[in-house]
Amino acid sequence: MKKVDLFFTAALVPLDYLTLLASAAAAYSLRFSPFLEELRPILFNLPFDEYLRVAAIIALAWIAIFALSGLYAIRPRRLAVELTRIILACSTGIAVILAVAFFSRELFDSRFIVLAVWGLSIIFIIIERILIRGIQRSLRRFGIGVKYVVMVGKTRSGNTLHDFFDNYPKLGFAVSDHISIFDDEAKRRIQKLKKAGIADIILLANPDTDRKEVNAIKTFSDIHHLSFMYSAEIFPGSAVRPIIHTLAGQPVIEVPKTPLDGWGAIYKRLFDIVISLILIILTSPIQIIVAILLLLERQGGILFGHKRIGQGEKPYKYFKFRSMIKGAHKYRFDPEFIEKYGNMREGTPLFKLEHDPRVTSLGKFMRKFSIDEIPEFYLVLLGHMSLVGPRPHLPEEVDSYKPSQKRVLTIKPGITGMAQVSGRANLEFDEEVQLDMYYIENWSPWLDLVILIKTPLVVLFNRGAY
Repeated sequence: MKKVDLFFTAALVPLDYLTLLASAAAAYSLRFSPFLEELRPILFNLPFDEYLRVAAIIALAWIAIFALSGLYAIRPRRLAVELTRIILACSTGIAVILAVAFFSRELFDSRFIVLAVWGLSIIFIIIERILIRGIQRSLRRFGIGVKYVVMVGKTRSGNTLHDFFDNYPKLGFAVSDHISIFDDEAKRRIQKLKKAGIADIILLANPDTDRKEVNAIKTFSDIHHLSFMYSAEIFPGSAVRPIIHTLAGQPVIEVPKTPLDGWGAIYKRLFDIVISLILIILTSPIQIIVAILLLLERQGGILFGHKRIGQGEKPYKYFKFRSMIKGAHKYRFDPEFIEKYGNMREGTPLFKLEHDPRVTSLGKFMRKFSIDEIPEFYLVLLGHMSLVGPRPHLPEEVDSYKPSQKRVLTIKPGITGMAQVSGRANLEFDEEVQLDMYYIENWSPWLDLVILIKTPLVVLFNRGAY
């Protein structure tokens, strides 16, 4: 762990304390402002110095709550996770204020101050944390706080990670070397980089590495005080937290398929029903206009219907607004058509054209803004699809899937998903499957929310949409 990271982690404690005091002072000022005093006269006496002394004690209790909530973890978390913990921790802190209120009649009488402290503390702490992250990112531009990575394994996975680190320097990782195999020469190169101060992490990016070599790299990293990370392909292992049973006096580990079993599935279904109903109502004017335009176009019906494969390999009737000429589907099996226009996904179970001649003028516009997918909200409401999940699968595509790739059929297909917001049509099929498997194994309500927020941005900027 770099000293600069330790510094910022330690600095969060006094900064949070001062921010909490600032939110308390702001709440007091707000309550005693002439505007609010005129609306609701003050019927209690609460001197500011007395109030601030109580707030200083409560702020210490809040810092303890923050610590128990994991807000001072050495390793940074995703912003969405941190924001959630801030809201929960500040809400827990209100319970502390209410407990103190039993011993302070004045504080109890000022319910507005209690509620204002709650809301302002959340806002102030979130702003403070975002500013700290911004400062850290700015410092990384000057090489301060950058973690230098030595990658082992020039595989597709390794090259993808290398490109990712190069394209997103704000994350704080920089590749100082990328070697093929871990041999004596590699050890000497890493030692030189360590002495030069540009080696902090060894990242093994070869899933075919045997256990003996993994142990050798791990031992080397420990001896030379380097962090060790590895990137495994999505199929050999599972990211889902294992469940440990004790059977016949010995531990037996169960690896769940997805967090979407049990209450996860219940929550996701209720979320899908509520949001799909809202979206159907909000988009109803667009649906009516598109239906009229499609009828006037006279290329076929309003909807394009086809069979898709859903959760558990069960087929369902899929439909969306028609965006192609009549009988367009048959051309994907026409050798002359394929020879003339090609297939961007050749060698995979998928069929994709960058400039598809089968798409109508109205269809191009609808696809540009994903308007053709609006009827999928009804499929979500019916339970055939979900708002977030792997893309819908064609039967002929599923027939060509490898056994490992069929794991994407574990859950319902979605209108949007990890693959769609991470490149959409630009992704290779294997990359798409890996992203879908990451979603399946790491699902959370926050992950769904983040994907749904990103989706309109992807659609507006047309990234990967054909």
